[in-house]
Amino acid sequence: MSESVLIVGAGFGLSFSIARACSSEGMKVSLASRNINKLKDASSEINASLYQCDVSKIEEVKNLFEQLDTDVGTPNLVVYNPSNRVRGAITDLDPVAVKKAVDITSYGAFLVAQQSAKRMLKRGSGSLFFTGASAGVKGFANSSVFAMGKFGLRGLAQALARELHPQNIHIGHFVIDGGIAKSKDFGGNEDSNDSLLNPDEIAKTYLDFHKQHRSAWAWEVDLRPWVESF
Repeated sequence: MSESVLIVGAGFGLSFSIARACSSEGMKVSLASRNINKLKDASSEINASLYQCDVSKIEEVKNLFEQLDTDVGTPNLVVYNPSNRVRGAITDLDPVAVKKAVDITSYGAFLVAQQSAKRMLKRGSGSLFFTGASAGVKGFANSSVFAMGKFGLRGLAQALARELHPQNIHIGHFVIDGGIAKSKDFGGNEDSNDSLLNPDEIAKTYLDFHKQHRSAWAWEVDLRPWVESF
């Protein structure tokens, strides 16, 4: 029986590269996004199923997984990609916008992780991956909100790795340290200097991570272009 993947926060960048990589391996692809209309044309390429979901809403995340229960069952791999950032000095930030950003970047990850874990534990297997950033390892000036969200995301992933690895649930956190090039398929240009992360190459790492043997599971990997400083 073929595997399935759910990519949450799907768009035309890294998410779609992961979707295509999984589809090429024969996996059934489900894409969840607040705006699924933008994905309809592109999703037909990989025969992906589309689901509308605001990850910051408890009921919408619950409904997403209940729909999947009926349509494809428990995904073998769940990838959490959403994030939101609000830039500015601490004295100038809008508290409402800050709450929304943190809800999307880390609280939504908790909601998706909880629904995934309930089902994966019942089945006895699964992979749950989170897309992080350098902001989850080091905080930058005027970027406190993004740091809060990504530090929270990394903390969630690390705690879940310790909790769920012994129960055969593979947790992965991916530190994306650098800008991601836009796919040529969606209006991007070739990055001849490889100064930006190629989304298709990142996707290969996600798929390789999913295939790791449990005798040698990693929980985190850093990815950066060769010219990016540490």
